Amino acid sequence: MKLLSIAIPCYNSEAYMEKCIDSLLVGGEDVEILVVDDGSSDRTAEIADVYAEKYPTIVKAIHQENGGHGEAVNAGIRNATGLYFKVVDSDDWVNAEAYAQILKTLEELIRGSETVDLLISNFVYEKQGAKRKRVMQYRHCLPVNEVFGWNKVHMHKGKYLLMHSMIYRTKLLHDCGLELPKHTFYVDNIFAFEPLVHVKKMYYLDVNFYRYFIGREDQSVNEAVMIKRIDQQLRVNRIMVDVFHRCRCNNRHLRKYMLSYLEIITTISSVMLIRAETQEALDKKKELMEYIREEDRWIYHRLRWGIMGCASNLPGKGGRKTFIVAYKLCQKFYGFN
Repeated sequence: MKLLSIAIPCYNSEAYMEKCIDSLLVGGEDVEILVVDDGSSDRTAEIADVYAEKYPTIVKAIHQENGGHGEAVNAGIRNATGLYFKVVDSDDWVNAEAYAQILKTLEELIRGSETVDLLISNFVYEKQGAKRKRVMQYRHCLPVNEVFGWNKVHMHKGKYLLMHSMIYRTKLLHDCGLELPKHTFYVDNIFAFEPLVHVKKMYYLDVNFYRYFIGREDQSVNEAVMIKRIDQQLRVNRIMVDVFHRCRCNNRHLRKYMLSYLEIITTISSVMLIRAETQEALDKKKELMEYIREEDRWIYHRLRWGIMGCASNLPGKGGRKTFIVAYKLCQKFYGFN
């Protein structure tokens, strides 16, 4: 059995997918690389087949009708046979030295006495044109090089795990029945959120493994693109509210973390709706908060009257302008979008 399954969702990725695949081939026979061609119209399918033919024991090409990023991840989960599962987007890549440490750590963990559900590592923002690469690391939030539970997770405000930093135990994903929505962007937030209630044991390896490319104009996290696709962001936001409402989590540390993550996603939704500068968008912002209030008043109270909730609901044009100025400062400091 393979140690690690890696799914690469690909849609018209001919220009950059080879760099991604080549960076993952370094893992050799310990890994299973699932190249998911999500109904591409360029040479993506052909490139996937070439790699599968050249590396038949490592690479598997999966072809499907276009279902969006989430359905490509779903296909990866369905076809994964490795003990652990990772998603690497086709325009991203991994660091070879950190990769070797990841595989070595996974091998040691499966031989240990405790079952680890989630391996966490760092990722690097490879922002186009940026001279300084920002690293998303967790050394001040999580224990390093040890198995731990949620009681030892101390995330600061604005700090959270992303798909890029996560490697789940494959059986956990199969057992929890994770199914990401089709034709929807930003589902990586659901991937990093919904399975958490099933995660009991974690391990943090402080290495800069994942290289997250950001800066293309057509990229889903580009601010203009996010505003254009705001209905998909709102769909993901609502799904996350539903997940948190249903989970009935008894662990107060996990509950605190999940609420904080949900607060961040709701704030991002509010930012993009305000940035759209239309009455329709402001109405959608109001509708989102009404949806949360009707779904779960406890969640609503904490999101609406928390620091970010109060900031994103400052009254009038002046209040919205103040909130956006604060957002831009955070944007400049953290380097997102």
